[in-house]
Amino acid sequence: MWLEAGDTLATGAGAAYRAALGVAHARVIYADDDIMNARGRRNRPHFKPEWNAELLRYHDYVTGAAIVQVDRVELWAALAHGTVADLAAKAVVDTVPDEVIRLPHVFHHRRTRPEPRVPASPNSLGSQMMKGEMPRISVIVPTRNRLDLLRTCIDGLNRTHCPSMEVIVVDNGSDDPAALEYLATLDPNRFQVVRDDGPFNFSRLNNRAAQIATGELLCLLNNDIEVISPDWLDIMARQAMRPEVGAVGARLLYPDGRIQHAGVVLGICGGAAHAHKLLRPEEAGYFCRHALPQFVSAVTAACLVVRREKFEAVGGLDEENFAVSFNDVDLCMQMNRRGWQSLYEPRATLIHHESVSRGFDRDPVGAARLAGELEALKARWGTGDMDRQVDPFHHPQLSRYSERFAIRLIG
Repeated sequence: MWLEAGDTLATGAGAAYRAALGVAHARVIYADDDIMNARGRRNRPHFKPEWNAELLRYHDYVTGAAIVQVDRVELWAALAHGTVADLAAKAVVDTVPDEVIRLPHVFHHRRTRPEPRVPASPNSLGSQMMKGEMPRISVIVPTRNRLDLLRTCIDGLNRTHCPSMEVIVVDNGSDDPAALEYLATLDPNRFQVVRDDGPFNFSRLNNRAAQIATGELLCLLNNDIEVISPDWLDIMARQAMRPEVGAVGARLLYPDGRIQHAGVVLGICGGAAHAHKLLRPEEAGYFCRHALPQFVSAVTAACLVVRREKFEAVGGLDEENFAVSFNDVDLCMQMNRRGWQSLYEPRATLIHHESVSRGFDRDPVGAARLAGELEALKARWGTGDMDRQVDPFHHPQLSRYSERFAIRLIG
């Protein structure tokens, strides 16, 4: 247990650690912590997620508030050279999830703690990313009328750095002459327009396009997405090629610059919600989580990249139970269950004019459909259980009624 001078343990910490040490496979046991100031007042509690190896690359939230098993010989050498903290940090990084136990209680009162290291630019992807040419990518864009949105989206795709890309535009019953004329002018060597006049079913539209796609990677993209930087797709695609990764989601901003999506948290208000919503990217937020690549429970299909074989392995999007809402959450959870973890990648940032094209479900029919899909989500993934932690990357002490990782109030 690496402690800095001035750190203290909470009452009951020893008993809790001793109980956890009785688990034979445990190599790392970590707990929550807070900061003890010079006056002895506690502040800035860190209620930590369960093991998140991707987040750990950028924020050591474990070392210094944990018991770590290390080699005895290496420990004596580290003591001699004053590098025990480095040894503990290395042991944490080398640990696999099955060897980790989290104690979701504040057992460490610390004088200081490591700050998150926010990646400066996409170039910081570095050696962790695969090298070489990217495979072919099929971008799927469902649309209906709203030429203003579609033109902006297509213009952004034309500026995107991706030498091997096809775009499948699924036209869901457009009847605006200007929109139809625009679709007819798209270059057939790069754009394929598929007509579908059936009722709006987001899952069906994407599944149908996926069946005719020729790319190894699929990119699901709303027609109300605006491209900011031309390297967004390359960043997401390289992450999606990792064998342990399922769906990759981008950071999406509202037109005013505030965050619209930074991953999805399960269990918020009994369903699922976008994390860090309405926060500005330059704000610290909850330990800079909105600015750090990390594993999450789900990401939005407004801008999602996944290997086609993984998409097909789970049957694509569920057309019957999640025609419009929560189909992306269900898709991610299906892949998570197979060991393909969803990943949030903030270095790919785009603007999302959310639901501008389709609108919100405020009419009686739309509201009833949304209610039915919410019940299906609760039944399949237990998001309505307010008595337990549903999302492993959230925390029991964080509010289930806030997307902003607010501390839960106990009345």
